Amino acid sequence: MKIFMVIAVVILGGALAAYYYWEQTQPEPKAVEVTALPPPIAPPKPVVRQVVKIPEAQSPLPQLGESDSFMLDALAGLMGKESVMKIFRVEQIIHNIVVTIDNLPNQSVPVNAMPITPVPGNLVVLVANGEMSMSPTNTARYTPYVRLAGAVNTEKLVALYLRLYPLFQKSYEQLGYPNKYFNDRVIEVIDNLLAAPDIKEPVKLLQPKIVYVYADSDLEGRSIGQRTLMRLGSENEAKVKTKLQEIRQELFLHMHAEEVQPAE
Repeated sequence: MKIFMVIAVVILGGALAAYYYWEQTQPEPKAVEVTALPPPIAPPKPVVRQVVKIPEAQSPLPQLGESDSFMLDALAGLMGKESVMKIFRVEQIIHNIVVTIDNLPNQSVPVNAMPITPVPGNLVVLVANGEMSMSPTNTARYTPYVRLAGAVNTEKLVALYLRLYPLFQKSYEQLGYPNKYFNDRVIEVIDNLLAAPDIKEPVKLLQPKIVYVYADSDLEGRSIGQRTLMRLGSENEAKVKTKLQEIRQELFLHMHAEEVQPAE
């Protein structure tokens, strides 16, 4: 449960969207009495997906397998080269970001797919009256990452996501989703993160084995993305959620709903 999974989404523009479902209204057909033939089977309803408007490219994108240096340069333009080289792992950046985002609503994320280096140090725990809780000083470990994510210009972040979207989509298809749209998954992930409870200190913990877990079974049963977000502490969690909301609002300006007929 590391902070880099959440920050990967924030820096990448992971919340990048707002659910905006358009209800499709159809006039009711006139009643017709049929005796010889069975009633027709209704066709499956079309799927509504939120499509990003990809800007016209000023220069061609690299091939996905050769995109690492391109990604590093693009991220350096947003965050500064020193920050990028300190935080990001420099190989298979897009692939690792896509894998991480895809798994955030699940219970775990593949360790070998982390796009960002772990936060230094260990979880700081307080013990009082036989109960363990997360120390308030623990949030200081995450603050530099949260501050960096908050400092990224939202408009430029969304513009970069749109510019690179064909690479994200290609990587997502290679994960085994040839008929799915990566931006739809991004929306699901961000909604999942924003649904994380607003944590209240002190956060009580248990240590049944080696790893600490939330004492509250409801919190521990949440997705890995939500558990990570809550681990930041209430103040940092609120800041990350605010950034995600800003990204949603900005991306909304570059999206439209599209109906897709499901495969038969």
